[in-house]
Amino acid sequence: MAFFTTSDDRRLFFDDIGAGTPVLCLAGLTRNSQDFAFLAPHITDVRMITMDYRGRGQSDHDPDYMNYNIVRESLDVIELLDHLRLDRAVVLGTSRGGLIAMALAVSHPERLSGVILNDVGPVIDPVGIAKIMDYVGKQPTSKTYDEAAKILQQVMEQQFPGVSLDRWRQQAEIQYELTDDGLTLRYDPALRTALLEQTAAGKFPDLWMFFEALRDIPTGVIRGANSDVLGKDTLVEMHKRHPDLISAEIPDRGHVPFLDEPQSLALMRKVLDTV
Repeated sequence: MAFFTTSDDRRLFFDDIGAGTPVLCLAGLTRNSQDFAFLAPHITDVRMITMDYRGRGQSDHDPDYMNYNIVRESLDVIELLDHLRLDRAVVLGTSRGGLIAMALAVSHPERLSGVILNDVGPVIDPVGIAKIMDYVGKQPTSKTYDEAAKILQQVMEQQFPGVSLDRWRQQAEIQYELTDDGLTLRYDPALRTALLEQTAAGKFPDLWMFFEALRDIPTGVIRGANSDVLGKDTLVEMHKRHPDLISAEIPDRGHVPFLDEPQSLALMRKVLDTV
C-alpha cells in the first residue's frame, strides 16, 4: 500500500502486489480499491494494481469537485503508470473504470495491452443511471455493518438472487466506513454535485467512438445477466463493432458482478492469455 502525488498535487492511494502481467484494476463511480478483494485470491499469478480515484477511499478529496470527471481521472491513471514506470498494463474497469479504459483507448492506446470491461459499455441504460443518481452522495442510514448488509441483501436480491448475507456484509465493509456515529461514505459526497453540474453543463459525447478505439486492443466484456446498466442489445452491437471482442454473461448477477464468478474468471484468463 502506497501513495503517489498527481500533477495537480493530489495524494492518491494505490496498492501493488504480485508479479507477472500488470493488471490495473479501476473501480466503479463510488467504489474504491477494496472492491477487488473478492477477485484478488484468484489472480495471484499477475501483478495486481489497484487505486482509489481522487475523492474515494484513502485518496485526497479534491477541493474542486468538478475534477471528479473521466478526463482528470484518466490522467491520474496515466500518472500512476508513469509513477510505477510501467509502459503498458491490462486495465480491468468496473463501470466507471470501464469508461476510463475507453477514454484511455482514445488518448493513450499505447499504454493498454488489454482491456476488460465489467458490466459497462458505450450505452448506459437510463434505468441504471436513475438508480445510480438515487444513491450517489447520500449517507447510509445504517449504524452497523450488520444492518447495512441486511439492507443490501433486500435491495439487491432481485438482481443478485441467492447471494449470502455474509457476502453482503463484506460488501458493506468495502462501501462504508464505521465511525462513532455509525456508517459513513468512503467517498466525497460532493461527487453527487459534480455529476449534477456536469450533466447540466451539456451533452455527453457519443461513447461509441471511445469503444471503437479498442478495436486493435484485446478486449473482453463481463455482463451481469440481470444488469440494468449494460443492456443485451448494447452488447450485441459491441460485438459487431469489435469483431475480436469476447464476452461472458454472468447468471444471477446484476450491476456489477463480484468478479470471482467462474465465468468472470474464465473471461479474464482468456484476455490475459492473449496479451
